[in-house]
Amino acid sequence: MGVKTIAEFAAEGQKPEILFWVGCAGSFDARAKKVSMAFAKILESAAISYAILGNEESCTGDPARRAGNEFLFQMSALQNIEVLNGYEVQKIVTACPHCFNTLKNEYPKLGGNYEVLHHTQLISQLISEGKLKVEGDAFKGKKVTYHDSCYLGRINSEYEAPRSILNELDANIVEMDQSRSRGLCCGAGGAQMFKENEPGDKRINMERVDQALETGANVVAANCPFCITMLTDGLKAHEKQDEVMVLDISELIVQANGL
Repeated sequence: MGVKTIAEFAAEGQKPEILFWVGCAGSFDARAKKVSMAFAKILESAAISYAILGNEESCTGDPARRAGNEFLFQMSALQNIEVLNGYEVQKIVTACPHCFNTLKNEYPKLGGNYEVLHHTQLISQLISEGKLKVEGDAFKGKKVTYHDSCYLGRINSEYEAPRSILNELDANIVEMDQSRSRGLCCGAGGAQMFKENEPGDKRINMERVDQALETGANVVAANCPFCITMLTDGLKAHEKQDEVMVLDISELIVQANGL
């Protein structure tokens, strides 16, 4: 896509307005890479000057800390902070709520102080400022339900930005029984994504997908690569993957605008 790295900006004596923190999932996971590309298209359509770290970006350390390896977390964090401060980064946006929470709330104690936004917050701002318009009727007549990710919702109390974007779509927005502060985890947070199932009668993602299906929605809107994986897996288990789509909010905007 021709996305420039911050090192390329520095070589030209320039600074981007925003650093797009892509994250591990957004860089390497086949499904999440589509979200990274969708968000990049939105930034370009809104004429926002942005860059990525490229090979200089490494994991924020979130999974290590959640799994109890504090030493590995601090090693990862300090390495990233050194790189970010070296480029005098001030504003970061990321499509991953886990990266968002770690960069915003946990890096300051280690010397990393930045303005950090989740991509739904930035998209909402761009729409309210008139820099981005949601056009087209790709979702006209369709039911869309929104899944609140834990790290954006309950942990950071951000419920309105994603919904304000969805309200721009020509669609019927329906809420699940458990939403906002009562939203149910997809089952992947707290490093659960990387461990085996514990004894129980039902996986959490199956419970959440059941709630989504009860709304009769054609689309489940999400804002997190982990949530997208878990919800998609749940729909596959129900053999509903061809009837119900799981899409990141940035992908909804890209499809609506035909970007």
